[in-house]
Amino acid sequence: MSDMSAKVRRALDVAVEAIGGSAREGQIEMAEAVANALTNRHHLMVQAGTGTGKSLAYLIPGIVHGRKVLVATATLALQRQLVDRDLPAVVPALEKELGREISYAIYKGVGNYVCLQKMNSDEVDPDGELVLEVSSLEKDAKRLIAWAKTPGVSGDRDDAPEVDRRVWAANSVSGRECVGADVCAFGSQCFAANAKAKAQTADIVITNHTLLAIEIVDSHPILPERDCVILDEAHEFMDRATQAVTDELTSNRVLRAAAMARKFMPGKLSDAFHKAANDFHESMVDYGESVKSEFGAQGRLEEIPQSLEFSIRKVMEASKAIIQFMSADDEIIDTDGLAERARVKGAVNEIATTATTLLKMGDGLVLWYEPTFSTLYLAPLSVSEVLRENLLTKTPVIATSATLTVGNGFDSMAKSIGFLVNEEMNAEIREGEVDPANIQMLDVGSPFDFANQGVLYMPKHLPEPGRDGPSQEVLTELGELIDAAGGRTLALFSSWRGVEAADLHLRKVLAELPIKIITQKRGDAVGPLVSRFEKDETSILIGTMSLWQGVDVPGNSCILVAIDRIPFPRPDEPVMSARAAQADAKGGSGFMQVSLPRAALLLAQGTGRLIRSVDDRGVVAILDSRIVTKRYGSVLLNSMPPLWRTSDAAVVRDSLRRLAESVKE
Repeated sequence: MSDMSAKVRRALDVAVEAIGGSAREGQIEMAEAVANALTNRHHLMVQAGTGTGKSLAYLIPGIVHGRKVLVATATLALQRQLVDRDLPAVVPALEKELGREISYAIYKGVGNYVCLQKMNSDEVDPDGELVLEVSSLEKDAKRLIAWAKTPGVSGDRDDAPEVDRRVWAANSVSGRECVGADVCAFGSQCFAANAKAKAQTADIVITNHTLLAIEIVDSHPILPERDCVILDEAHEFMDRATQAVTDELTSNRVLRAAAMARKFMPGKLSDAFHKAANDFHESMVDYGESVKSEFGAQGRLEEIPQSLEFSIRKVMEASKAIIQFMSADDEIIDTDGLAERARVKGAVNEIATTATTLLKMGDGLVLWYEPTFSTLYLAPLSVSEVLRENLLTKTPVIATSATLTVGNGFDSMAKSIGFLVNEEMNAEIREGEVDPANIQMLDVGSPFDFANQGVLYMPKHLPEPGRDGPSQEVLTELGELIDAAGGRTLALFSSWRGVEAADLHLRKVLAELPIKIITQKRGDAVGPLVSRFEKDETSILIGTMSLWQGVDVPGNSCILVAIDRIPFPRPDEPVMSARAAQADAKGGSGFMQVSLPRAALLLAQGTGRLIRSVDDRGVVAILDSRIVTKRYGSVLLNSMPPLWRTSDAAVVRDSLRRLAESVKE
């Protein structure tokens, strides 16, 4: 054992003792692998099951090494766990062990913090005007203002009192609309600037996938320099990165920018922009009406529809003219005026940039129209190359999650993030850079005994899923399983249609039973739903894709996880269908290279909702016969936790009844 490994082992023991636990084999193995990656400057992918203690396994080696570590997570819950629980618990003990101070900080994008300049400005922009017009928002606005004035608050949206999103928009700005702390009258008090300053000097910085992805794609420094990047919840990183750099053009955004410009600089230029914005709005309304009956037009588009191209071009020209004028205007104005100009310029520039990108759309981009919010989206077909160039060559990356393998292999996930697997870089590795092909892949397993803690039920008798939502046979099976479990069920569906059908059916068949049904609605926050489900042990929670991952409900509230179908991407899902089509065009298989890995990942995540502690027991029911009747079923099964498997309905129902009785005692 090297000196560094010994130091890491000792520090890990100290940290684990500080939180009242004991080190686990998988945690030790992972910590040593992370330490080795930091020492030798290579990449590492670690699959570590729930309960491994992976956060300490990557934090401790970074702290012992004395390296500047950036941790990027997908969810707020994990950020909170790191900043509010893990680090405060172990840092004092580690400081004593290592004989030095250890600092940590959290940093997010500018839009996640209250903007004091905007909040205190006499000039009201369209966001503020909307709040003034809607009297019901007044209480929220006063509550947010009072909180922002409280000494010692962070200004962070996640710490703020819960307010309507419109109230938050009226009191915050995007990074593009921020004038900068150096010239802002509130610069010394700026929440975002202070958070960034703290992050610049911290040993460990916690951020989110989105902000990291924006920095990588824009190739512009936003986050502090670092010696190492930890991608926790790494299975989500590619999707979050894609979402972060997806351009969108809506008539509401264009109209908002036009209103801001007209108020700030009335005249011919802003009048022209205002007219272009209104014309674009009308064009989008007309286009939306025309495609209501054309299902194909609501998905992926090969090019800008002719009926929209002219109005988009006019928006581009008018917005660029305003930007040009504002850039040439060097009139000295007060700080409030500078801030207002920055907001206007940022909003208009975003429209100009997006419109230009849409009109110049080339290869490697995916365009689609979304009818619900009347929006044009433009996303990159792949982000792996830019991730490789701007992230993986710059610093060692530790990618970890409970689900990183597809069919027992890391290759699919590794390639999506940008790692080179079984291939060489075309470009030469320059001095100081890290080789994207120099990667260790490690599965440290799980502390759970899945085969003895859980059952995987795969009924063969159910019909294959169709396009019209779950069949009556699936709904009947679900109702009988829930009855046997006495509630205590998380029911996961791949579509809103499935959620609605299940809600309707279960309210009929379970009406006589003391089982509360909690059904997710469009727009519902996940946290409150999960909290209600956890508190009522006999309740059931019915939901769609946002509940497939990140839901952590150990104990008796969840002894059955039911999944309506294998979550293959929908044929009308623009980016995934485009990626599959590209794979087919190159002589590969879009199904095997894109659709199946995606389904395997989601299925593993959904299945993972059952066993969250060493004491958990229960059943995962996959109500899709294809998992046992199709050849690709083995790939899916090999990607999931190794639960004991059966297709015997009687065995499963008896198991659920016994378990339900035992948890009552």
